[in-house]
Formats: sequence, C-alpha cells, structure tokens
Amino acid sequence: MFVDGIIIVLAYLIGSIPSGLIIGKSFYGVDIRQHGSGNLGGTNTFRVLGIKAGLIVTSADILKGTLAAALPMFFHSEMHLLVAGIFAVIGHTYPIFAGFRGGKAVATSAGVLLCYAPYMFLVMVVGFFVCLYITKYVSLSSMFGGAVAITYAVIVQDKILIIVVSILTAFVVYRHRANIKRIINKTEPKVTWLSKKRKDSNKKK
Repeated sequence: MFVDGIIIVLAYLIGSIPSGLIIGKSFYGVDIRQHGSGNLGGTNTFRVLGIKAGLIVTSADILKGTLAAALPMFFHSEMHLLVAGIFAVIGHTYPIFAGFRGGKAVATSAGVLLCYAPYMFLVMVVGFFVCLYITKYVSLSSMFGGAVAITYAVIVQDKILIIVVSILTAFVVYRHRANIKRIINKTEPKVTWLSKKRKDSNKKK
C-alpha cells in the first residue's frame, strides 16, 4: 500500500509538470495562459507559439502519461498501469505547479494508452488526424479519437481498458464542453495548416 501511495503521488506530480508554461516562459518569454484559449495544452501552444513549440509540448505531455503509467513496473507494484495513468491525467488537468489550471487531458491520456496499448494509440492517432483533415477542428478530433479508442477496447474485449478509456474519454468531452458549444454555433477556430497550400495553389492559377 505504501508503494502504491508513492506511485499515485509521483504520477500526479509527473502529470502536473506544465510543459506549455515551461516552454513558453523559458524560450519565448510568453505565458500561454494569457493568450489564446488560456489553456496549457498543446493545441493552445500551437496557436500561440507555433508549430515547433506545439510539437515539443504535445510530445512532452504524451510522455508524461507514458512515464506515469509505467511507474507500477518500475516499482514492481501490482497496481494496474491504467490506474497510475489516471492520476497523471488528473495532474495534467489540475497541476499543482501551475495553480491547478492545466490542459484538457488529451495528450496525456494518449500517453497513458501508449504505455498500455500501443496499437490502440496508433489507431487513435490515425482516427484523430483523419477527423482533423475532414473537419479542421482539433477539439472534435480529440473527442473522436476517444470514441475510436473505446471502440478498439470493446473489440479487443479488455474490460479494464474499456472502463478506463470510457472514463478518460468522458473527461476529455467534459473538458471540451465550451468547444462543443462553439462547434454548434460555428464559432470554434479551425486549424489553418492547409491554408498556405491553398493560397499557393490560388497564386499559381
């Protein structure tokens, strides 16, 4: 029980590391909480600081989940990897190191699944990018990725995975409730990663 307690605390602290805040302040002199959506996650980092910073922060947030989920193996504990991962997600969303104002749990949740079910992670990532390509909504694509993960878990008939993925997806949807309203009202920002290509095409014409 003592070891499990240490794992829970460490998982939460790892999840609490504010990657977006660290990268923004250390290399750009910017507190991303004061710009864009005010969120500390990868999406807002992309919007405020650009592609390079966004990729770094998203990767760091994913790895937080992966490392936290792997803690039971490091400590030779019988605690389920997904249980440890949940505390990292809580830490990412409500980080003690950033005034309990964190991200929306997408990247860190994905990192947890990367540790426990890497094939699911790959399928989920593909689903995310397919939805993003079609809709241009990062928020909708994140929620769709969760739906893909639940479907995968049901297909492989892993009961614990089904429960945890359902919880994580529900949490992600809850954190995106404002985005859902904006999508319905058609005021949700869309990604512009294809804009340059379209402009270049128009110029050539």
